Amino acid sequence: MTRAMAASYPAPGVLQQIATRVAFFIAGFGTAAWAPLVPYAKNRAGLDDGLLGLLLLCLGTGSIVAMPIAGAIASGFGCRLVLIVASAIAYALLPVLATAASPLSLAVALLIFGAGIGTIDVAINIQAVLVEKASGRTMMSGFHGFFSVGGIAGAGGAAALLWFGASPLTVTLCVGFATLGLLLGFGRYLLPYGSQGDVSPVFALPRGEVLLIGGLCFIVFLAEGAMLDWSAVFLTDARGADASLAGFGYAVFAVAMTLGRLNGDRIVQALGGRAILLFGGLCAAAGLFLAAAAPSLAAALIGFGMVGLGASNIVPVLYSAIGRQKGMPQDLAIAAITTIGYSGVLSGPAIIGMLAQFASLPFAFLCVAAMLLIVALCSRSVFARLSPAPRS
Repeated sequence: MTRAMAASYPAPGVLQQIATRVAFFIAGFGTAAWAPLVPYAKNRAGLDDGLLGLLLLCLGTGSIVAMPIAGAIASGFGCRLVLIVASAIAYALLPVLATAASPLSLAVALLIFGAGIGTIDVAINIQAVLVEKASGRTMMSGFHGFFSVGGIAGAGGAAALLWFGASPLTVTLCVGFATLGLLLGFGRYLLPYGSQGDVSPVFALPRGEVLLIGGLCFIVFLAEGAMLDWSAVFLTDARGADASLAGFGYAVFAVAMTLGRLNGDRIVQALGGRAILLFGGLCAAAGLFLAAAAPSLAAALIGFGMVGLGASNIVPVLYSAIGRQKGMPQDLAIAAITTIGYSGVLSGPAIIGMLAQFASLPFAFLCVAAMLLIVALCSRSVFARLSPAPRS
């Protein structure tokens, strides 16, 4: 879409801000709703742990393949159309994931589902940057907070339905109808454009500030992946926690991150993005250091909470920074850092596993803590060549 066509639409207002929050909620809702269904898919398809791990990589592979071109697609067709079509594709695949009985059908469904989710992730962040810039104030943390809220609602709602005896197919249909209702109610307020400049090329290599921001997103997403995949193992193996309590590690992290993001806009307005990267990186690094070095279970849980609080607003601040860089078209820059960052979620568990095999899991956590210190050290470099952030 050309600049003139984008300018023909009214500037994003309150309704577009609400629709952006709903879009983030939808993205987190659908992704998390799949998690409680994984054991059912494993049993139905007769998978062992190794094959299940390979199949789950299909979801990430689909996302990684779709993300680099999703920015250009949103630029050409608009965030509204891309989000509605990608959501329809992703949520139409959930019932297939709930009924697929062979490894091949499950793999194909996961690839397409992942492509839909990856496209949604890019498009919602493009919309968020455009809406935030139009508002003249910091809003990105709140947007990402609704992704976290959606994740809690998706995982919790699906788990509750399964606990009450609903079948996996029924759960996915409920998720699909809930999403359809949200899209019917708020989809009209999504932006019909995806760029305020000319239509971008399909792909461009990240460079300059974009490459730096993408690298920092990689580190933060890697730390989030460490909490998701290794916190329970750490508590049971390294701290002697009972298996029934191991899930509290990630729960503490997720709640702290959600609270941090829902209050993040006020914090970012008060302190500025540079301070968020500096103190957030230091807090998250200190949390992992505490968890790895202190021998008690309580210290580990406190440390995981510090990681959640510290990391909560780093990625939103980095996405806001992308909206103020001039080195790449905005839509392609967002697609690039989303792809780089998401690769941290995918590769993080494997990297941590190798470090744990080489030394120990606490040592692996210390290595991630050292990487988070890089985020703090780069806080000045990120904002050195950017225009000022909205502070009202």
